[in-house]
Amino acid sequence: MNTKLKCLLLDDELPGLTYLKMLCEQIPEVEIVKTFNNPEKLLTEIPDLEFDLLISDIEMPGIDGLHLAEMIQDKLVIFCTAYKDYAADAFNIDAVDYITKPVKLERLQKAISKAFERFNKPETAKKFIQLNTDKGKTLLYFSQIQYIKTALSDSRDKTVLLTDGSFLNLKNVKFDTLLNELPEADFCRVNKKEVVAVKAIKFFNHNEIVLHHLEENNKNTTLLLSETYRSDFLKKVKI
Repeated sequence: MNTKLKCLLLDDELPGLTYLKMLCEQIPEVEIVKTFNNPEKLLTEIPDLEFDLLISDIEMPGIDGLHLAEMIQDKLVIFCTAYKDYAADAFNIDAVDYITKPVKLERLQKAISKAFERFNKPETAKKFIQLNTDKGKTLLYFSQIQYIKTALSDSRDKTVLLTDGSFLNLKNVKFDTLLNELPEADFCRVNKKEVVAVKAIKFFNHNEIVLHHLEENNKNTTLLLSETYRSDFLKKVKI
């Protein structure tokens, strides 16, 4: 098992880059390979660099951080940005974490820990579950799920909202069965009829959860957070 993550830092603003480097130097699991304040320069040098993790800003001249991350295959990415608007896009490309500036050491440490856990996780870790749908069998990948709810047509069935905005109807499956298969840290039951992916959450309070997903009326999907599941939910989203 690796004891350190080899890391590249990218921020087009030098003060922000210097501050990020200072924070990373206080985290034992991180080894800084190189810092960049120009995304295009980073791209040209990547073939000659050995690294595991990129910590990057998003809004930058030339290439933005999201497109850059898509161009770097098989590498972990943490975004540090002043903007909240890109969170859904970041998690859709499977970012490890999304931190809004100003970055605090404790918050960065938590993100690094998540990256470290993912990096050292065996590649054989299950990424999908085979289930029956109204159209036949499907391989439901965990990364595609935004939330799962009891189907309106039949309470034995479950409706899944996918990251591409489409819905999938699962036949005759219990929430307990699904929760036993889903990665525990990434999913949480919020009431008797709904399970949500943590990455799909935009806002939440004591009684409800607002998702990034927009419905046909252009309003965000809102789920009730029941008292029964509130404590477990708050533990999983605690920052």
